[in-house]
Order: sequence, then structure tokens, then C-alpha cells
Amino acid sequence: MHSLVLETDVRAMHVAVEDSRLVVDLMDGRTIAVPLAWYPRLANATVQQRNHWELAGGGYGIHWPDIDEDLSTEGLLRGARAPQARSGK
Repeated sequence: MHSLVLETDVRAMHVAVEDSRLVVDLMDGRTIAVPLAWYPRLANATVQQRNHWELAGGGYGIHWPDIDEDLSTEGLLRGARAPQARSGK
């Protein structure tokens, strides 16, 4: 008897920050594309800062050291946006 087992590997393989979206290629062959506006630090960064990324946590995370931004592939898959900044009273 054969069983259908879905093999998923949500580790990032490649990251590209385009003009209006963040694109992440996963190890299992999927590509995630999300609006750059969801991540204000990335949206406001220079092209050089955006392109200086590192894989973190064995590929389950992406780190931009120049702007101290960290995103997880699981969060991207869930559609998690950056938390909104709170204004002080």
C-alpha cells in the first residue's frame, strides 16, 4: 500500500528583495512572495542593506545585519507582518 506523504522543507535557500516585495525560495521548491510594505525596516533600507542578508537558524530564518531585521520562513508562510510600532503617551 502506498501512502501520500508530502515532503516539505521550509528552510530558505535564496532571498531577493525587489522594489515592492520580498521573495524567498524554499528548499522544497516553493517560492514565497510577500509585500515589502509588511516589513518597514526592509522597505526603508537601502538596496545595499536589503541585499546583505544571511541565513539564520539553519535556514529557518533570514537576518539582515545592517538593519537588525529577522524574519522566519514559518512566519512568512503564515503571512505574519512586522509588529506595528506603538506610540508613547
